[in-house]
Amino acid sequence: MKIGIDISQIVYGTGVSVYTKNLVENLLQIDKENEYKLFFSSLRQALPSDFKINSKKAKVKLFPIPPTLLEPLWNKWHWLAIERLLGHVDVFHSSDWTQPPSKAAKVTTIHDFGFLKYPEVAHPKIKAVMERRFKWIKKEVDLIIAVSQATKKDIMEILNIPEGKIRVIYEAVSEDVNQVKDKKIIEKVKKKYGFRGNYLLSVATLEPRKNLKRIIEAFKMLKAKDLKLVIVGKQGWDDSLPKLNFKRQTSNIIFTGYISKEDKAALYSGATCLVYPSLYEGFGLPVLEAMKCGCPVLTSNISSLPEVAGQAAILVDPLDVGEIAKGLSEVINNKEKRKDLIKKGFVQVEKFSWEKAARETLKVYEEAYRHQKN
Repeated sequence: MKIGIDISQIVYGTGVSVYTKNLVENLLQIDKENEYKLFFSSLRQALPSDFKINSKKAKVKLFPIPPTLLEPLWNKWHWLAIERLLGHVDVFHSSDWTQPPSKAAKVTTIHDFGFLKYPEVAHPKIKAVMERRFKWIKKEVDLIIAVSQATKKDIMEILNIPEGKIRVIYEAVSEDVNQVKDKKIIEKVKKKYGFRGNYLLSVATLEPRKNLKRIIEAFKMLKAKDLKLVIVGKQGWDDSLPKLNFKRQTSNIIFTGYISKEDKAALYSGATCLVYPSLYEGFGLPVLEAMKCGCPVLTSNISSLPEVAGQAAILVDPLDVGEIAKGLSEVINNKEKRKDLIKKGFVQVEKFSWEKAARETLKVYEEAYRHQKN
């Protein structure tokens, strides 16, 4: 087969970037039979330096066309078949931003419906783009990859797409995210961000669906003088922090902003607990990242998070501040519970791998190709 994949989203440093990079790298490692045509559109951005293409069967084609032009061209007017850019392909895997016309068997991945479930924190442009894209997904796509059973359920309910067209393939933690065992490195990173001592860790974009207001309220209920709450994540698009009605920096609440993956691994490794009671996630990768770094996890009992966490985390009602505080107190004060969560976390994270995701995705390509031929 000749397989076309739109990798344009790989440059943006988002969860979709992580997904695209890891999936494509692992596909190229396991698949020695098929030819891959990787499509990348940008005027100014370059592919990440750590993106590895170790295959003679793969070629990257860069087209200096801005996404602002391609999006309406493909999603609104549905002009310019992908074959005009890539040549013949048997299967085309579109990105999470555009849905070009094509004669090939069509596969796409849907990560979540956050822009619909929480429209107040989604940029109006994103909502418009996704609505146009979903119109063509419903009409033309042969098979859809959902990153969790929860997302599959949303696809069926929101897009009214039959179950038979959806395949669930889980994400995984990148190989370069690992536990930092050197305490000196952890202390150095803590010093870099201006704190010391024990701390709880929150990893999330600063927006309401990440439940930061309740996280902070639960933290204050603990009344732990020597404990910090460290909040890692970039600002939401509409500067949503002021809406949460708390100060950016207090003596025991630290906002780091966006940090490198190396610093994040160090903070995971040194944290008392990851606090992740999100209101909605398509997958919830920080849960697995924390587990891989030996960090106990408290997360939500809704959305995709129970699937990802399994029995290796404390699950709470994300709307109940008291329940969040009670769960945190258990982790903080019960050493045996912490040890048990860490042990179970190491086992849980091994259930997910990018190699497995790549093999399952390749099967989806083969299935879509067979279906179209018949």
